[in-house]
Amino acid sequence: MVGAGAAGLLTARELARAGKRVTVLEGRDRCGGRIYTLPTEEFGYPAEGGPEFVHGAAVVTRAVMREAGLSLSPRGGTRWSVRTGALSPAEAVLPHADRFYRALREVKADLPIAEFLETQFADPRYDELRRSITRTVEGYDAADPRRASTLALREEWMARDDGEHGRIAEGYGALVEYLAAECRRHGAVIRFGAAVAAADESGDGVTVRCHDGAVFEADAAILTVPLPLLFEIALPPEARERVAAAADIGFGNVVKILLRFATKWWSDRGGRDLAELSFLLSNAPVPTWWTQYPARYPVLTGWLAGPKADRVSSLTPAELIEMGLASLAEIFELSVDHIRKDLVASQAINWGNDPFARGAYSYATPKTREAQSLLRKLDDGVIFFSGEALYDGPNMGTVEAALANGQETAQAILSGSPATPPRAR
Repeated sequence: MVGAGAAGLLTARELARAGKRVTVLEGRDRCGGRIYTLPTEEFGYPAEGGPEFVHGAAVVTRAVMREAGLSLSPRGGTRWSVRTGALSPAEAVLPHADRFYRALREVKADLPIAEFLETQFADPRYDELRRSITRTVEGYDAADPRRASTLALREEWMARDDGEHGRIAEGYGALVEYLAAECRRHGAVIRFGAAVAAADESGDGVTVRCHDGAVFEADAAILTVPLPLLFEIALPPEARERVAAAADIGFGNVVKILLRFATKWWSDRGGRDLAELSFLLSNAPVPTWWTQYPARYPVLTGWLAGPKADRVSSLTPAELIEMGLASLAEIFELSVDHIRKDLVASQAINWGNDPFARGAYSYATPKTREAQSLLRKLDDGVIFFSGEALYDGPNMGTVEAALANGQETAQAILSGSPATPPRAR
């Protein structure tokens, strides 16, 4: 198993539980991959440097949470916006929503969402509609509107919301720790610092070579690394041809900025009661912020995603934190020094600059479903692929996508595998 993120750990757990001998190779010095829960003492709670929310039904995520005895903290509070120039409650109404969704339902042949907007809503009266949709695609899906699939976005936006949105109270890191412990309990071995350089067919099995010179032999290898890293692993011709299809799956970046203050100084600004602030939307350089409401921690989290995140790739963490403080100063009409004097702790994570991620999460393009189908094929090969980018449901780019696809991969391999346990040494 290459990669000890959510998909890798769940796949490994399922295979080990079925009696297979499993070795997990992880390039980092920890499990979790893009799940990155920070030490509680830093922000006063298990703050998330990576994924933070549990979205909708999340069937597999919630099942693992129940197994692990983890609890969900419901999301609450009010959304505010300063996009109109003044701080005001955010309106959830999309301009020309009826016309937009009617046109969206009528789409038959897939096309990028930017092209859909340009052809269907070119008139100036739809300017705000185009801006709103573009902000959502870039900011929520971390996607490039010039590549993002209109049909996939329609599926996402029109999917039935069957679950309460919230956060894992103990942090996503607790879920990772549980899965890692489960892997070990069933006999799986997890090796850190084992960044894989190549996977070659060898007889009726596979030989995996790491950058540090370590070599492992097994009946099969399952690669669960983020999409950009797939292109950096040397593979045999057939597997390499399948990996080439991954170029048709979008992969976006996210910059996350966490700022802990001594007080919740934003709770009462300009006569506005923001004590129950949840999300704050703006046109500032770091446009999206949220609190931990209903929890009372004096922490603001900034979010910069998609093409906007790509444009700050050269900034250091310290420079990103300064950009975050400057954005808050602009939003609340305060000086940066006034805000900085209340700062207790800070973190800035640019996932695009992480050598084991090279970005945050995937999104669908018009060619993605075909590419996913090709990558998921088991055939009679010895190199398989799994991960959130291969999930073909409406929740692409989530921890649920990684867990669900990991589970599907394990089930598919077990249903077609020989009775004798594979070897891994």
